[in-house]
Amino acid sequence: MRRNLLLAACLAVVAAAPAVAAYAQTGQASDDARRRAQADAERKKAEKEKQWALPRAELPSVKNVGPCPFVKVLYDAARYQEFKDGRVSANAAGYTGEITGVSASCEYKDNDPIKVEVAVNFALGRGPMAEGRSKDYRYWVAVTERNKMVLAKEDFSVRGEFPEGTDRVAVVDKLGDIIIPRATNTTSGGNFEILIGFDVTPEMAAFNRDGKRFLANAAPTGSTAVAQSGTSATR
Repeated sequence: MRRNLLLAACLAVVAAAPAVAAYAQTGQASDDARRRAQADAERKKAEKEKQWALPRAELPSVKNVGPCPFVKVLYDAARYQEFKDGRVSANAAGYTGEITGVSASCEYKDNDPIKVEVAVNFALGRGPMAEGRSKDYRYWVAVTERNKMVLAKEDFSVRGEFPEGTDRVAVVDKLGDIIIPRATNTTSGGNFEILIGFDVTPEMAAFNRDGKRFLANAAPTGSTAVAQSGTSATR
C-alpha cells in the first residue's frame, strides 16, 4: 500500500513538472513585458523632458501671491539653420541660431494682471554660405492657458552682428510688459505657459524634431564669440 502511495506521488510530481515549467515561462514573459513597458515609459519621460527643457538665466525674483507662469522653449523651434540648396553640411551652412536659455520673473497681487519679464539667450552663427555680416532672426512668444488653447502670440526679432573675423555671437534679448489678465484674484500664474521659439520653416522643424545638432558653432573656422545684450528689435 505504501509503495502504491509512493508511486502515485512520483507520478504526480512528474505530471506537475511541465505545468511548473510552463508557469516559470509565463512568469518570465510577464517580467520581460513589465521591463519593456517600464523602459518605454522612461524613454517617453526623457523625451518629454528633452522637448520641454527649461534652461535658467538670471532675473530678479519678486514675491507674488502665487507662482509665475511656466516658461518653455518649443523643441521643434529651438534651433534655426539655413543650408544652401538643402545640403546639410558645414560647407553649405548659412546663418544658424539656437535658443540656449530662458528665464522669467513675474509680479501680481490682488486683482492685478500678471506682469512678466522674460530674458532669452541666443547663440547665433554665420556659416560660409551666409550673405552679409548681419541678420535679423525672427522668433515668437505665445501665451497659452496651460495645456490648452493659445491666448496670444506675438513676433519679435533679434539681430546678429558678425564683425569681420567673427562667426559666432551671443545675444540676450529682454522682453518686458508681457501682460496676462486674470479672471479672479484666485487665478494664479501656474494656469499659464509662455512658449518661445524661432520662426522656422517646416524643414527646419523636422530637422529639429529628428534631434539633429547643427548649431551656431557649425562654421568650419574658429573665432571668438562676441557677447551682446539688448531689447527686442521688433514687437
